[in-house]
Amino acid sequence: MLEGIGLLILVVILSIVGLWVLLYFVPVGLWFQAVLTTTKVSLIDLIFMRWRKVPPSIIVNAMINAKKAGIEISSDKMEAHFLAGGHVQNVVNALISADKANIPLDFNMATAIDLAGRDVFEA
Repeated sequence: MLEGIGLLILVVILSIVGLWVLLYFVPVGLWFQAVLTTTKVSLIDLIFMRWRKVPPSIIVNAMINAKKAGIEISSDKMEAHFLAGGHVQNVVNALISADKANIPLDFNMATAIDLAGRDVFEA
């Protein structure tokens, strides 16, 4: 009888650890937040971001900010900029400000300014 209880405890512990690992690699809460804001990002994209060592929260939050401001930017472009050493949120903030001020600034120009080491928002 004691062996059955020990086995049950082992199964429960392994289930908890497995669930924790699954929720780490599959950020369901972040995906649900994106769905509620009609931002297009799939669960698979979020998993691949984790594997590529890109923090999904940075990319998704930047995408949500851009989407709410009326600017469409793909997650691939943001990931590429992050992996190149850029500051994604600064670029998005600069694009939003430029759009509201009717200043022509596209994503490629903003990322080039950011990667050159200048503050995109001031430029």
